[in-house]
Amino acid sequence: MSESQLAASLEDLGWRPETLAHKLVEYAALHGRRDHLHEKTPYKWLAGHRPRPPWPQLIAALLSAELARPISPSTLGWPPTGKNDQQPLLPAHSGLALPWTVEGAVHAMRAVTEADPMDRRVFLTVMGAAMSAPAHEWLLAAPVPHLTRSGKSRRVNLGTVDELDLMNASLRRLDDGGGGDALLLMVRAHLRQVVQLIDHSNYTDIVGRRLFSNAGELLRLAGWLAFDAGQHARAQRFWLAALRAAHTAGDRALAANTLGFMSCQAKDIRQPHEAVTLAVSARAGYRGASPRVSAILSLRAAEAHAANGSATECRRAIDDAFANLDSPTTTAPDWSYWLNPGHAHGQAGFCYLKLGDHSAARKHFRQALRLQDPKATREGALRYTLLATTYIRQDDPDLDQALALAGHAVNILSDDVSSNRCVGHLNTLLRDLTPHNRRPSIRRLAEQVQSLRSATSTD
Repeated sequence: MSESQLAASLEDLGWRPETLAHKLVEYAALHGRRDHLHEKTPYKWLAGHRPRPPWPQLIAALLSAELARPISPSTLGWPPTGKNDQQPLLPAHSGLALPWTVEGAVHAMRAVTEADPMDRRVFLTVMGAAMSAPAHEWLLAAPVPHLTRSGKSRRVNLGTVDELDLMNASLRRLDDGGGGDALLLMVRAHLRQVVQLIDHSNYTDIVGRRLFSNAGELLRLAGWLAFDAGQHARAQRFWLAALRAAHTAGDRALAANTLGFMSCQAKDIRQPHEAVTLAVSARAGYRGASPRVSAILSLRAAEAHAANGSATECRRAIDDAFANLDSPTTTAPDWSYWLNPGHAHGQAGFCYLKLGDHSAARKHFRQALRLQDPKATREGALRYTLLATTYIRQDDPDLDQALALAGHAVNILSDDVSSNRCVGHLNTLLRDLTPHNRRPSIRRLAEQVQSLRSATSTD
């Protein structure tokens, strides 16, 4: 019976029906849905009423993630009805549980870049232990022995790969001011060309590895753009393919960096344990040839530990990051260019904000704003928002200072900078301001943020 299976699942999790309702609304929001659900509605489901779409599949996906075992709507007593022409909802890793081989990497790249426009599937964000499982697989996967291809009609040489790398560098730097959907379309178009070269050309092992690294970095960038737009399941699919491409290339730095981005996402969607696992795995799997890459991975770990409430581990990782950043950089991949002292201070500020040390957070955020590149407008908006948050969350809130800083962030985001992630932080700031929302200045801020939210909506 549906009510007994659902009741058993809630008992296993220690959730009340109201908890399920709140979790479901949050989970739906991860997928750009703004469905409302009364907190008492799950009592009706427990009594035998069938949930209306899309709740049956969302409930099953959420419970599967939380319980780390597969649960379907049919398991809960809700088989498909054929009504409402419902789209299939699948976990983000669907079709990407592939071997760590050349064939597996190519299949993954095709799966995420050559989507059929008639494909009506909707992918759901993976949560819980399934998020970190690819990290363990990567750490244990055997290296790919050779990538030489022969017998094809055209040959790719090192000069061609050099040009592809320059194109990648240009795409990365276009994102510095806030990429948006247009840049994601450009990245995907370039990625399709690289995959075509991998699949239909001949090349030496050296060239082959660079081609897979090139594709892996494009997939990493595509995942970041999707993540910044609030498209979490899509980001996960890009990153899972990126991890396989990087492994095929033997590029440990790129694979570790991809895990770092996956950790960043886990932190943002309230999966702190998985964020730590992903960040720790990234550091464990990288041999440390570049101090700058090591600093990037340390800062990812610091953010994950902060989200998990582990102050000692967080501070230790921050110290490691700044120590590596101060080290002479003999070699560093081009994609690591973005980490500079200003960005490092911004990430350290986030960590101290999460730990509740508002004084330390302000010190780092202000240093980040002083040092940041004028082109880094999106990061500037984020830093102003988080700096404003420190003034609201301190014991004696300073509303005037917070509103002035939030105003800077709104102005930046209103000036052709698209970032659903930054708007999300402004929404969090508004929630912190709820006790004071009778003030006209706060109501004006809420109207501005709502306008930004509408402009960046992924519905």
